[in-house]
Amino acid sequence: MSTAADRSPREVRVAAVLLAAGEGTRFADGPKLLAKFRGRPLLAWAVAPVLEAGLPLVVVGGEVDLADALAQLDSGIVVLDNPRAHEGQATSLRAGIAWCDAAGFDAAVVGLGDQPLVPASAWRTVASAAAAPIVSADFGGRRRPPVRLAREVWPLLPDTGDEGARALMRRRPELVAAVACEGEPADVDTVADLLAFERRAGAGAWRGALTRRSSTSSGEDGGSPAR
Repeated sequence: MSTAADRSPREVRVAAVLLAAGEGTRFADGPKLLAKFRGRPLLAWAVAPVLEAGLPLVVVGGEVDLADALAQLDSGIVVLDNPRAHEGQATSLRAGIAWCDAAGFDAAVVGLGDQPLVPASAWRTVASAAAAPIVSADFGGRRRPPVRLAREVWPLLPDTGDEGARALMRRRPELVAAVACEGEPADVDTVADLLAFERRAGAGAWRGALTRRSSTSSGEDGGSPAR
């Protein structure tokens, strides 16, 4: 007869939600997330580290067709279309959280599709942190996505507006903790931002991560993505 001490607690299931439905109105050279950064679409650079971290991933899109940007990555990515994307980021976050809820996940780690230099280590660190219902990555004193949202706070997230978890974090700071992460959390808003990233981004870890994911998903190395 087993005792309570013999039984392992149920594994906490965590998924990643990548918000990629913004219109990118400040980007003056076509759809921002499809713009090339170091030879690949900007969105691909945000997606690849999530897959390397082994997290099930849902990408929430809007009016822009993201298929080409995701073509060389893991075929297991779930892509949701948010027809209300024009109403603000909160609707995309809600769409991603609804998918996590229906799939039975216990927490969602939310990031942005225009953050190309957040490495897999940051996603892993935030995903495994359970110090509070909301856990934000901290990049040298800057609290930025990715942000872990436990199931208990999902009903508190806004339904409308151009802010997602930030609004809840301001309103309920007692629910929030932070964990130190490596990487560069800045997002790309303009063509000038993208060019600046091209100049200063290191060619090492992030390029390698994307190359590994592309090779794995195309079967070149016979491997399979972590889950």
